[in-house]
Amino acid sequence: MNSDTIFALASGGGKAGVAVYRLSGSAAADAYAAMAGSEIPTPRQAVRVHLVDPATTTPVDDGLAIWFPAPASFTGEDVIEFHLHGGRAVHGAMLGALAAVPGLRPAEPGEFTRRAFENGKMDLTQAEALADLVDAETAAQRRQAQRQMGGALAEIYDRWRERLLAAIAKCEAEIDFAEDDLPAGLRQEVIQSVTDLDNELAAHLDDHGRGERLRSGLSIAILGPPNAGKSSLLNRLAERDVAIVSERAGTTRDVIEVHLDLGGYPVVLADTAGLREARDELEDEGVRRALARASGADVKILVFDGAAWPELDRHTLDQLDDDAVTVVNKIDLGLDLNQSRQTDLKAIGISAKTGSGIDRLLATLSAVAEEMCAGNDSPALTRTRHRLALLECREALQRFQAAGEVELAAEDLRLAARAIGRVTGRVDVEDILDRIFSEFCIGK
Repeated sequence: MNSDTIFALASGGGKAGVAVYRLSGSAAADAYAAMAGSEIPTPRQAVRVHLVDPATTTPVDDGLAIWFPAPASFTGEDVIEFHLHGGRAVHGAMLGALAAVPGLRPAEPGEFTRRAFENGKMDLTQAEALADLVDAETAAQRRQAQRQMGGALAEIYDRWRERLLAAIAKCEAEIDFAEDDLPAGLRQEVIQSVTDLDNELAAHLDDHGRGERLRSGLSIAILGPPNAGKSSLLNRLAERDVAIVSERAGTTRDVIEVHLDLGGYPVVLADTAGLREARDELEDEGVRRALARASGADVKILVFDGAAWPELDRHTLDQLDDDAVTVVNKIDLGLDLNQSRQTDLKAIGISAKTGSGIDRLLATLSAVAEEMCAGNDSPALTRTRHRLALLECREALQRFQAAGEVELAAEDLRLAARAIGRVTGRVDVEDILDRIFSEFCIGK
């Protein structure tokens, strides 16, 4: 266990009814005695405490304390939590008092969770899921993070790694006991096991990025000609004034983003500059950024100007593909959508001004979001780190199947097992720990 005892506000800054301060380490009990003036309480039972600054004996606050002795704690170390009032003055006094206790220091970002990992309380996928749960903004994100925190991904990867270790053992037996009578068909048994595992890995990776998309948010770009009502549509979907709306064409020059909860799925909705032949460098840059956002978007909303109906803007039509949802704005002008000369254009008629047709558009977008983010019952990859490690594993498995010498085949299996082990942290992963836990907030 780490020799330092760390402390932090675990419930976040700002005003609140209750604030939680967490201490973890061998000096946690001493810190409690110094501030509460009493013996450590019964484990996992809340007790009332009157805390003072041990350096000045000045009262800090009146609250609750809970003692979690090692190893039955979040970090696997001795942990004490103080539940106090959540005012800024209490916050400053408490952190100052803790800093005055010998042997204590402020925690680094993610240090509590890192200690939990290092002490075997969770693997890396569970630690990452904890960060995702803290950041979750929608019900679907929460469910995915909770499932991963429960060990759903780790269970799959640990099972695959055990199968690889068993295959390695059989290869090692063939190397070490080549002169002995080994069971017939041993090599073929290993080959079949590795082939099956490779197929399972391929199916797991072929998920169209749904887990990563759910974690980061579905990207939707609003595209169309100037003055088609793109900014008005953004404001209508966001239910607030996000973008400036004007009768003057070309008021949007840069990409404007807003985060939405669409049927429980996270969405990053982006309003873009109008698509047209640029007249100056500023317009040219706006169009360039709009097209760049379109190329990277998961979904595009193509907005056609109802005032020009049935004429269709050619720049917007160029963006029409399987990832596009087409709408015709300004149907409050009394448009006949059946007049379209684009026979395969299945446009949704809307009025960003009156709200007509918006419910239908939202239903369509929600269905698209569910299709692109939801999946089957199997846990999904949530991070690029996982995907790269599994791709490396597959490469090693495919080299194994082409290897002629048993020694080379065994080495490829070891590399495959090591790649899977890096996802959960079952092998040395010191080089990636700092990067993972630096994304956490202080006190977690």
